[in-house]
Amino acid sequence: YSKNVMRILVATDNHLGYLERDPIRGDDSFNSFEEILKYAHSLKVDMVLLGGDLFHDNKPSRSCLYRTMELFRKYCLGDSPVRIQFLSDQAVNFSNQFHTVNYEDPNFNISLPVFSIHGNHDDPTGEGGLAALDLLSVSNLVNYFGKTEDIDDITVYPLLLGKGETKIAIYGLGNIRDERLYRTFQKQSVKLMRPLENKDDWFNILVLHQNRVAHNPKNYVHEKMIDGFVDFVLWGHEHECLISPQSSSVGEFHISQPGSSVATALSEGESKDKFVGLLEVYKNQFRFKPFPLNTVRPFIMDSIILSDSKIHPTQQNQIIEWIEEKVEQMITKAKEKFEGKPNEKMLPLIRLKVDYTGYSTINPQKFGQRFSGRVANPNDVLLFHRKKTTSSNSKTGDFDVNKIKVQEEDKIKVGDFISEFLGNTPSDRLNILSEQDLYTSLHNFVEKDETDSLLKMVDLTINSTRKYLSENITTKDAYPDFITKYIDD
Repeated sequence: YSKNVMRILVATDNHLGYLERDPIRGDDSFNSFEEILKYAHSLKVDMVLLGGDLFHDNKPSRSCLYRTMELFRKYCLGDSPVRIQFLSDQAVNFSNQFHTVNYEDPNFNISLPVFSIHGNHDDPTGEGGLAALDLLSVSNLVNYFGKTEDIDDITVYPLLLGKGETKIAIYGLGNIRDERLYRTFQKQSVKLMRPLENKDDWFNILVLHQNRVAHNPKNYVHEKMIDGFVDFVLWGHEHECLISPQSSSVGEFHISQPGSSVATALSEGESKDKFVGLLEVYKNQFRFKPFPLNTVRPFIMDSIILSDSKIHPTQQNQIIEWIEEKVEQMITKAKEKFEGKPNEKMLPLIRLKVDYTGYSTINPQKFGQRFSGRVANPNDVLLFHRKKTTSSNSKTGDFDVNKIKVQEEDKIKVGDFISEFLGNTPSDRLNILSEQDLYTSLHNFVEKDETDSLLKMVDLTINSTRKYLSENITTKDAYPDFITKYIDD
């Protein structure tokens, strides 16, 4: 390959360790990630660039870390020379005490450099603000970049890499809570620093891990927020594979969204075919080629409306037979679609959305047992839903769980419960604790196994409230009624 063309394999959202205890699906994330590393070897790339969520859990299990490090050692260490030069200040780019890109460390023989930012699943938390990627970084297997010290004032210094006549600047922005990042963008406090000399000689790549789809108006990154000088964006976090670079609607840059390499939700976006991409850069031009992931578990998704069956709602057995026939067709479809491919022997994921308006549901787990040993997800083959009704009982002020919108992943978010529960009457609302802080702490408690997150949040809030009151209320006014009125105002 030309000594002037930089070859980069791009992937994201590998979610290593997802369902690792599941007897059927436990190896899926590792199989796909190994296939990605094999592609890196067969395509003779200069480096691998990952867009976050390498791990599914914030605190990966010992077994997951072992298997991950085993893969990196197997595919990234060796005698093959690395043909890219590292041109920027490594002390600025890498936060561990060694401040060295891994292939320039004389104590290690790295043949395949891997660069990665963190995502929302494996972000830095807890004591010392360490991420799971910090363990891979300090053991010199992965170059972890894109960590932000101050999320209200973000300055991103690029990794500057060269190969012959081609120079690349890679800007990494690890995941930050979308609402906070939106606010920082609005204040114009996100700065991408450009090289001082020959600015136009660099091909600029931005790697980020944020919402691309607006779930509400202030919790995503809009393309217009991205600096005009950027040439290529590697967008992590969104799991649907839209890997072929799309021209931006507002700038000159192109966006590639590789999507996840393992399905972590039984949703429409996850059921599409999955790919990784080869990005080749020569000076200011690039070429991109997708490569299919053939180790991904087959996934077929469909939907039916029970009223189309013309079966009377009381004929439960006939209804079950009708649904069963549909699932059989989906299993056959999976066999035909993946015949002759490396993953044809894998049990497929089958997801059937059933609109049961005017009918009653059946037990999905009991139904799924009929397909045990033939599908990978017997417990959640069926998803029942009804057409939304416009009637509302908000006037009564009752807390109605049914009103909560079920997300695409078919999970109810804790935040929806909190806002629903606290938003009914003024007496329900929080005065001192913030709703957003409560949501974040609960999220960290549940998703990231931070057992003291709620306690820390309460202590921090009480301390900051005390500080605020002591600065704003004189000693003579410090009696309970006045303080209560002050807080209310």
